[in-house]
Amino acid sequence: MSYPANYRYSREHEWILVEGNTGSIGITDYAQNSLGDIVYVDAPKVGDTMTANATFGSVESVKAVSDLFSPVSGTVIAVNEELKTAPDKLNEDPHGTWIVKVELADAAELANLLDAAAYETLIAEETAS
Repeated sequence: MSYPANYRYSREHEWILVEGNTGSIGITDYAQNSLGDIVYVDAPKVGDTMTANATFGSVESVKAVSDLFSPVSGTVIAVNEELKTAPDKLNEDPHGTWIVKVELADAAELANLLDAAAYETLIAEETAS
């Protein structure tokens, strides 16, 4: 799987696609593959504040529950309601399915994230050990 070059990635396997001052956040293909079949997504509510590197929800699969970590700080402006009834969309199209959209508090935080090439290197290191 190739990772979209226009996304930024966290070391915790979340991605963010930034358009203007809005960031769409989801989980990577590597994350969904590691989790297995996703059966539930716990996301924040519109208006909630998210902090970079802090937990903002969780994803439950048949294997385990995994925390979601925000790649940036900001205010939630949209939640993907479709995931309440179809959480498996994260398995089917992980890079096309966002969990939340946030209004960025500090765009400079994006510099702390990985580009696609660096993220692929991270995955290679994790899978080699």
